[in-house]
Amino acid sequence: MSTTNHDSSDIKQAAENADSKQIAQNLKSDKKVDTPESLSEEEQTPFIEDELRTDK
Repeated sequence: MSTTNHDSSDIKQAAENADSKQIAQNLKSDKKVDTPESLSEEEQTPFIEDELRTDK
């Protein structure tokens, strides 16, 4: 991925082609988000094991 600032960058093209009416409509809509499904006991693991924690 290039980090140079060319006039033909994807970001510039997207900004030039943005449809303000569609953006406004997307922001207005009340999209319902599904509730996350419950994890099994096996899946409910801490990111850091308790014996390794130093903040207790």
